[in-house]
Amino acid sequence: MTSTDEELVARSIGGDSDSFNELVLRWERPIYALAYRTIGREEDARDVCQETFLRAFRALPGFRGQAKFSSWLYRIALNLCRDWIRRERRAPIVQAPEDVDVMELAAAAEPTESIEDLVARKDLSRAVERLMALLPEEQRTAIVLKEYHGLTFQEIAELVGCPLSTVKTRLYQGLTVLRRELAKGEPKKTKATL
Repeated sequence: MTSTDEELVARSIGGDSDSFNELVLRWERPIYALAYRTIGREEDARDVCQETFLRAFRALPGFRGQAKFSSWLYRIALNLCRDWIRRERRAPIVQAPEDVDVMELAAAAEPTESIEDLVARKDLSRAVERLMALLPEEQRTAIVLKEYHGLTFQEIAELVGCPLSTVKTRLYQGLTVLRRELAKGEPKKTKATL
């Protein structure tokens, strides 16, 4: 039987390191994905992910359960991403994709998906990643948390510390820009055009 986050947290606070390791295994991929989509660099996203769990482990005795463990973890990760962006003093970037390997594409394709469909889907995904990197941090964060991590508007509002209506506005504005730029074709290279 799988333990809940709350049960694992309680056991971790009680000194059971295996319980915290289980929490890491459960949340490592979503936290890495959040960091990568926010920062846009694999190595830095791995560093943020690792630092998130290190800070969570150190602060776990102070965790009172007023928010869900996942929300608390997301907040730590988002704060670390913001620190990274400020420290780098630049907009996040998305790494340029390597040359497309047709054999890799064929292996990754769904059985009913043609190579052309898979290439088109990957091209769209890359275009969205490039455009996401150009959005203001607040809009990008709202989109990542809602669309990629499935958080509710209320959870996002609590996580980023702003009113519910602000979260909805940021999401709407960010998605509007993405749709408009995707409809134009190739994304522009500067923020000024958005």
